[in-house]
Amino acid sequence: MAIVMIGLEHSSAPLDLLERVVINDVEMGKVLGSLSAHDNVREVAILSTCLRTEIYAVVDRFHDAVEDFTEIFVTSSGVSRERIEECQTVCFDRGVATHLFKVASGLESVVPGESEVLGQVRRAHERAIQEGTAGPLLTALFIHALQTGRRARTETGISRGTTSFSYAALELLRQRLGDAFGEASIVIVGVGALGSGMVNALVDEKSTMKPRSVVVMNRTKASADEFVKSLSTSVPLRVAPFGALADEIAAAQIVVTAIESTEPVLRGEHVASESGRELLILDLGMPRNVHHDVATLPGVHVLGISDLQSVVDQAVSERKDEIADAQEIVLDEVARYGENVRGRSAAPLVVALRERLEEIRRGEIDRRSSELSDLTPEQREVVESLTRSLLAKFAHEPTVALKESVGTPRGERLVEAARIFFDL
Repeated sequence: MAIVMIGLEHSSAPLDLLERVVINDVEMGKVLGSLSAHDNVREVAILSTCLRTEIYAVVDRFHDAVEDFTEIFVTSSGVSRERIEECQTVCFDRGVATHLFKVASGLESVVPGESEVLGQVRRAHERAIQEGTAGPLLTALFIHALQTGRRARTETGISRGTTSFSYAALELLRQRLGDAFGEASIVIVGVGALGSGMVNALVDEKSTMKPRSVVVMNRTKASADEFVKSLSTSVPLRVAPFGALADEIAAAQIVVTAIESTEPVLRGEHVASESGRELLILDLGMPRNVHHDVATLPGVHVLGISDLQSVVDQAVSERKDEIADAQEIVLDEVARYGENVRGRSAAPLVVALRERLEEIRRGEIDRRSSELSDLTPEQREVVESLTRSLLAKFAHEPTVALKESVGTPRGERLVEAARIFFDL
């Protein structure tokens, strides 16, 4: 068996392709169930966010898995297989751990060290557990990835400054509006991970610049009500019904959309075109929440995820040393993960070997019991201790060799030899 990862992410695939393959929460259970039904798949989990959709799986046949998972992206995106193969990332065994550990540490994020991705990795694992598609191998991988992500943020300064996608988006809005940001009324559409992150960033009491007011909207108003009630802030904050979208936009200077939807939720009819009025819209949806006709309206400026590059460049330049330190932590944790995997894989055979050797030792002691009958209890214990010590020393080198070579052709030969020599 092997662990594989096949996916599309922002560093190698364009946003218009990423938005075609994103799997929302409603679809996730069905997709996981469909993948786990493949004869080749033993375990599977999916990490799907606005900037990456990655399938992690334990499979019997690596090449068959690449073929099957690539076809899934072809079908969901509607683009050619050649285009998908150009853009997708494929990892195998150790490479999977390296990639996921980097993701969890924020090293593969648009904003290095951003905090939201750690929760996304955790939720991907939890959902696979909930759907019954994650087993011991993926669970060990994801738990170690989460530990690595936490260590990278604790032991380095990679999370200093702009620490999340939401804060990067907020910084972009402040750069565009300047001092006028403090007088702006902002409408946030969606209270998922990104939407709620934006609201938290906007009302953060530690922030030196806050907007005049914030209006939160969601298709399920109860969810927005519950979220807003959990916040304590000096910024005027209220919830508006989703049906009042056009009215709220008419009174706003900034609109941020971050809602899961297969179709645009903000169209031209929602935006009143007034002479001299300026409206800044930031679309964080994936697929895009804002219809393309909105950008053609006078006075309306639509920004997207791709416009965050200037904020990202600044974050990268400020954290070069921390990024290098976090990369060293990832390498260290990948090595430790590999040792753990080898130990777990060899453990059943090592236990069987030691039990077989103890059976032989015990049998010889019993067979020679008449010759040992004149020994005192103390002398008998010396014999027991000596034979156990000899057995442990004899078993040490085979045990180390089995653990270190597991998963390799040499390991397979050693396993077969051990089974034949000791009748395991």
